[in-house]
Amino acid sequence: MTEDFYRIRRLPPYVFTEVNAMKAKARANGADIIDFGMGNPDQPTPAHIVEKLREAVLNPRSHRYSMSKGIPGLRKALSNYYKRRFNVDLDPESEVVVTLGSKEGLANLAQAITSPGDTILVPNPSYPIHAFGFIIAGGSMRFIPAEPGEAQLEAIVHAVKHSIPKPVAIVVNYPSNPTSKEASLDYYREIVVICKKYNIYLISDIAYAEIYYNDNPPHSIFEVEGAKDIAVEFYSLSKTYNMPGWRVGFASGNKKLIAALSRVKSYLDYGAFTPIQVAATEALNGPQDCVEEMRALYKDRRDVLIEGLQSTGWDVPSPEVSMFAWAPLPEKFAHMGSLNFSKLLLQEAEVAVSPGVGFGEYGDGFVRLALIENKHRTRQAIRNIKNFMQNSDAILEKFEKEKSDK
Repeated sequence: MTEDFYRIRRLPPYVFTEVNAMKAKARANGADIIDFGMGNPDQPTPAHIVEKLREAVLNPRSHRYSMSKGIPGLRKALSNYYKRRFNVDLDPESEVVVTLGSKEGLANLAQAITSPGDTILVPNPSYPIHAFGFIIAGGSMRFIPAEPGEAQLEAIVHAVKHSIPKPVAIVVNYPSNPTSKEASLDYYREIVVICKKYNIYLISDIAYAEIYYNDNPPHSIFEVEGAKDIAVEFYSLSKTYNMPGWRVGFASGNKKLIAALSRVKSYLDYGAFTPIQVAATEALNGPQDCVEEMRALYKDRRDVLIEGLQSTGWDVPSPEVSMFAWAPLPEKFAHMGSLNFSKLLLQEAEVAVSPGVGFGEYGDGFVRLALIENKHRTRQAIRNIKNFMQNSDAILEKFEKEKSDK
C-alpha cells in the first residue's frame, strides 16, 4: 500500500485531482466545460520549430542516445539568449545544463543538494514542485510570504536566525505562478545580499519571463553582480514557444550547483531526444516574432477575461505578467474555501479553475485562472459566471443543504 512508503507519506493528496475528476465526469455526461485550470498553452508550436524537428528526426544518427547535460548547440543557444535578453554572460560548458522541463530540473537539483532534515525556504503560495521537490528529497519546508518585498526579506532573515538547521536554500519564482507577482531588480539585489551574508543558495524560476504586458520585461537574478556566486536559475521553452509537451528547460548559473545537478542527471537520463534539442536550438536562435505574437494573444485574452469578470461583480486584479489571473474568492463565497468554490463553479457554471489551496494553505482565499481559452470561449464563461453570481443566494442555499445532509 502506498501509505507504507516514506516519501509518499510526506505528500498530501493532490487537490487538483478532485477537480480534474469532476471535470472528467462532467464531460463524460456531456457538459461543455470551459477550462481555465491547467496552465497548458493551447496554441501550436511555431512552424519553423516543428520543421526543424522534422528535418532532424529524418537523420538516423539523431536516434541514438543524446547527452544528459544537453547538446552543445542548445547550451550555447541558451547562453546567447541570456546575453541578448539580460546582458548576462554564461559559460555553456560549466554554467548551463539542459533539463526535461523546469519541473524535472528543480526536482533533481533538490535531490542533488538536500540532506534529510535540511531546511528550505519557499514562498507560500507557490508552484507545487518548488516545495515538494525538496520534500520528496527529504527536506523540510519553512514558508515565507509570496510577494517580493520588505516583509518577505524580513521573514527570510528571521527564518535564517531561528531555523535549526540553518536553511540550505531559498526558492523564488517571478513572474510568479500562481500569484502573477513580479520582482524588481532592487529586490533581487537585496535578496542576493542576504543569501551571500548567510551563505544560502538562491534558486530562481523565471519560466514566465517572456510573458509580460507592459514596457518593463521581467528580470533575471543574474543581472545582479555576483549573483552567480550563490544562485541558479531555471528557464523553460514551454510557455515562450508553446512547447509544453516537448519538455525542454534549462538550469544555469552557479558552477557548483550546475555540476551537482549534471551529476545526478547523468545517472538518471540521457537527455531529451536529440531532434527535440535541435528544434529547441532553432526556437532560441530563430525568428522571435512568434514570442511577440504569444504575448499579444495572452494580453487580448487577459483583457477579455478581467473586464468580463469585473462586469459580473467579481473584482479580479489584471496581471501585468504571466499567463494567470490570481482571483480572490467573491465575497459571498469566501467562507467556503477555494476547493469547494472551484467545485461549485464547475458544477453550476461549467467553468473550471484551479483552487488556490493547491499552491499552499495561504492560497486558500484565491483561485487561479489560466489564459488558455480563446476569446469566444472566455466570453461564454463570463456569461455562465454572471448567471452564477446572480443566482448566488440560491446556489449557496443548495450547497449548505447538501453539506448538512452528508
